[in-house]
Amino acid sequence: MACSGCSVTKSDGAYIEKTGCSTGSCNRLNTFDWLSAMHIEDAVPFHIVEVSFKNGARKGFFIRPPEIHASTGDTVVVEAGTGYDIGRITLSGELVKLQMKKKNTRENDVQSKILRIANRKDLQKQAEARALEKETMVKARVLARMLELEMKIGDVEYQADKRKATFYYTAEGRVDFRELIRHYARDFRVKIEMRQIGSRQESARIGGIGSCGRELCCSSWLSDFKSVSTAAARYQNIAINQTKLSGQCGRLKCCLNYELDTYMDALKAFPKRADKLETQLGVAVLIKTDIFKGIMYYAYRDAKVRGKFYALEAATVQEILDLNKKGERPMDLGDMVYAGYDEADDEYDENNIEFDSDLTGVIELPPEKKKSKSRRSSNRRNKQGRKQRSNKKAGGNSNASGKPQNKKTEDNKNNKKKPSNSRRSNRNRNKNRNNRNNNNNKK
Repeated sequence: MACSGCSVTKSDGAYIEKTGCSTGSCNRLNTFDWLSAMHIEDAVPFHIVEVSFKNGARKGFFIRPPEIHASTGDTVVVEAGTGYDIGRITLSGELVKLQMKKKNTRENDVQSKILRIANRKDLQKQAEARALEKETMVKARVLARMLELEMKIGDVEYQADKRKATFYYTAEGRVDFRELIRHYARDFRVKIEMRQIGSRQESARIGGIGSCGRELCCSSWLSDFKSVSTAAARYQNIAINQTKLSGQCGRLKCCLNYELDTYMDALKAFPKRADKLETQLGVAVLIKTDIFKGIMYYAYRDAKVRGKFYALEAATVQEILDLNKKGERPMDLGDMVYAGYDEADDEYDENNIEFDSDLTGVIELPPEKKKSKSRRSSNRRNKQGRKQRSNKKAGGNSNASGKPQNKKTEDNKNNKKKPSNSRRSNRNRNKNRNNRNNNNNKK
């Protein structure tokens, strides 16, 4: 688990990145060389060592010449395809053989060598290269977006001599980035290498804290990523909630597979196809299963008996299934309930609820009633209310009986209601006048 402020430390007002601490969390994919810590010399020294780059984001095997006396923890300069790179030795001796066997790497495949132990100038140049990475990543994302490429630049790694930059990106499919590389080479003036990685590899490079409060497994110790499916959650009786089951990479959490084998072994003791049990009172349906207690909870479908749970042992359920196959039905499940089951555990008081556990499955809130009233109806009612208020204020215009006082008001209302008829009559008169004038002109 990470200690407080494990990523940086303050020295003379400047923040310096740590290379490791006693917890081992400051270095991603850290390894502990316990043989070197015991100060035991190898009887037959091994000439290959493991070197990590960028705090464990990338690792490789290199040949250590006999004239270079470098041990675990030393910062060394190694050969690269173009120029050189700087890393830290994480393993040496016999443990390197085990690591190479795990990664299926043969001794003949290792060709690069260690050049020398890094000096102060080398470390200063490496710090300058690390300082360029964040700015380069921001510009790289802008250029990729400008070219409308469906890809995301996740990380940028500069070589220690600043001759080469590796861009790690994620994409759903293949991306034609030939034009993008031309823009990168023109703007950054280095050799460009593009590497496509998955979402899990991206989160492993970036790192972070998981929902459990610890560092991400993929960035601290997990190196091989196995496929995870929702079946792993179903076997462990975990609710299928995508937000809770997904990690920072957007995929299902790798930790769902950690205890899956234990659950699979425990499920072998339970009867298969035990979703329904037939009794004389009706059909009982399986509600939930307590795997480690070996108890299965059933409830009746019938509305008269619904609401009560019956806790049965796995052996009892198997006996009932055997009776159902023979065509026999037991009287009631209440006579076969598990002796250690207490019904008070499943009951709860709405006025006295303890919020120690997760509320999912304990409290069911009633569905909210949607308002069927529309805005238009509410606006109409508001307008009608305003008219009524204005009529009440102007109470001198009408009598108690509601009849109008003057005939002029009725005439005005009639005139206002029929403005269209007067307009039509005026138009007709104008047409008749025009027709008469035309006839006179013809004569």
